[in-house]
Amino acid sequence: MTVTNAANTLASKASAAASSMVAAVAKPYQLQLQHLISSDGTRLPLHAIGEGEPVLMLHAFGMDARQFLPFVLPLAKQFRFYLPHFRGFGLAAGTPSTEPDFIEQYADDVSVLLDYICDKHQTDAVDVAGISMGALVMWAHFARYAQSEDPILNLATGHKVRRYLNIDQSPIVHNQPDWQGGVFGDKQPEVFARFEQVLQQVLPYITPEAQSSEQQQLGLLTSGLQRSSFEKQAIDFQHLPFAVKRQITRLETDFSLMSVAKPASRLFIQSTSRLPDHKLALYQHPTWRQKLHGLQAYLQLPYDYRAALPATDIPVTLLIGAQSTLYDPSWQRKLATLLPQAEVVEVLGSGHAIPLDAPIRFTQALKTFLM
Repeated sequence: MTVTNAANTLASKASAAASSMVAAVAKPYQLQLQHLISSDGTRLPLHAIGEGEPVLMLHAFGMDARQFLPFVLPLAKQFRFYLPHFRGFGLAAGTPSTEPDFIEQYADDVSVLLDYICDKHQTDAVDVAGISMGALVMWAHFARYAQSEDPILNLATGHKVRRYLNIDQSPIVHNQPDWQGGVFGDKQPEVFARFEQVLQQVLPYITPEAQSSEQQQLGLLTSGLQRSSFEKQAIDFQHLPFAVKRQITRLETDFSLMSVAKPASRLFIQSTSRLPDHKLALYQHPTWRQKLHGLQAYLQLPYDYRAALPATDIPVTLLIGAQSTLYDPSWQRKLATLLPQAEVVEVLGSGHAIPLDAPIRFTQALKTFLM
């Protein structure tokens, strides 16, 4: 009996030790979900994974933050990655942005995130990577400090970013006489006209009661930019007229196709976005309101953060898709001449969506930036 008990004890200890070892090995790869409270009281979903120095990753338009996981997992033993879901996308699909200027509202949320991460890790600043729309949000964040008259906010580290990885994004959306590096380059008028066409098809199905008297006084009704036009919709996506739904999904697919350069990426987008009529009829589309809200804002608001460039005195890596048709690489390279500390890294053969067109190269670039 004594021998049996001793054997059982040893077996239990060995099992516990094995479980402990498995837990230790698996710990960096455990995806954790929490919620932060924004400045307006909204619960913001935030995923975190890894151990070590904190890194904030900001996702693109229409992207789910968890799509970063294949690229950050190889680095999870050295870094703790924070992956927030922007309002209206990913796990926050049910919480669309409530302000006409959704980029500035996202920038508010990023400030809350940076405060939380810095407090949690007892650090003054963290590394940040932003791709596409997420990168535009960071330029909005930097612009607040560049333009502030408050000497405290003007401190170089006041924005709480130590180093910044800007992934294929310009700090300006609309082309200007002195800057033709806006979104879609010389095709911008053509693409924006299509955005406007789709928006005009959808607006009649948005609840008119959502328009406030203040906005009417500001004349925003005629411009189509309303505080709650996409915050409240008259009907669900699946109950929109079929032709309107088809226009929206075709626009999404075409936008995605413009973001890539490689045939394999195009084939992937075409195969995953294909919706036969019978599927589209019942399709649940949780992000459609936020996407159209975003397109509306891109059309109506200037989004010019170039003033932030000379004041962003931290190391900035400009990761550029050499075949990007969303943001002309030659104009992106000009950013390096306007930033105090900039390095340019071009990914040959890649379009705007570098993680999809060149996943291995993107992982290498992220690792180089962090290491």
